[in-house]
Formats: sequence, C-alpha cells, structure tokens
Amino acid sequence: MLRIDQATYDAIVAHAKRDHPDEACGIVAGPEGSDRPERFVEMVNAAGSPTFYEFDSTELLALYKQMWAADEEPVVIYHSHTATEAYPSRTDIGLANEPGAHYVLVSTREHGNSDGPVEFRSYRIVDGEVFEEEVEVVDRLPETATP
Repeated sequence: MLRIDQATYDAIVAHAKRDHPDEACGIVAGPEGSDRPERFVEMVNAAGSPTFYEFDSTELLALYKQMWAADEEPVVIYHSHTATEAYPSRTDIGLANEPGAHYVLVSTREHGNSDGPVEFRSYRIVDGEVFEEEVEVVDRLPETATP
C-alpha cells in the first residue's frame, strides 16, 4: 500500500494538470528503507510529449546525487497519462528500474487541465510484473521516532 500525505498528492495532481496535454513526471524521495514519500521533486519531461515521458538525464543525475548524499531513495516515481487510463504501458513497464518504488500514474484524460477529478493509481513493478496497490491519502504522514 502507498501511504501519501494530502499535500504531496495535491502537488502530483497539480503538476499533471498543469503540464497537460504533455505528460508530467517526477519523484518523491524519502529516507532509505522507510517507504515514506517526503520530498516532492517535480521533474521536466525532456520528451515534451503527450504520449511519452523521459526524465532529463542531467536533472535526474543531479537528483540521484542529492538523494545519495542525504541517504534518500525514490519512494514514488510518478507520471501522467493524458489520453489513456492510469495503467502502466509496455514502455512504462520497461522503464521501471526501481523495484522498491511505488509507480504512480495520474490520468488527466477526462478533464485535462480543467477542474475535475483525476484517476490516481499506484503500482509496484518488479521484473516486468505489474501489481496494483491501494493508495491511502492522509492529512500528514505519522512522525518518525528519532533515535
């Protein structure tokens, strides 16, 4: 199950709507091994496409360097679909190289960048296998115990 706070959920949806009709993409980082999506990072879709997303390689490398230095990992990797349901395409499955991450898809096909609901779904993708998981949106993530 993906547990995500309302502010991060809202930020992902806002990014997807703002970039429509192109696909939006980004990462939510969190402490290694915590499964806590804490740091929202909006990325640029280098493909600039309504049917495909691609992280800018320079931007992605810089983010990974930041995460490594801060003992973080990608907890959520998200992107939007602008004309299809929020389900991973064959291309999405092929690009999924973080087996511990939640892959979130947001479909803006119904309302585009106008007001209205979106389809927000999360998956685990491991070795080409897709498993949908429940999404729980909470006001805030519970506090973590400090050692």
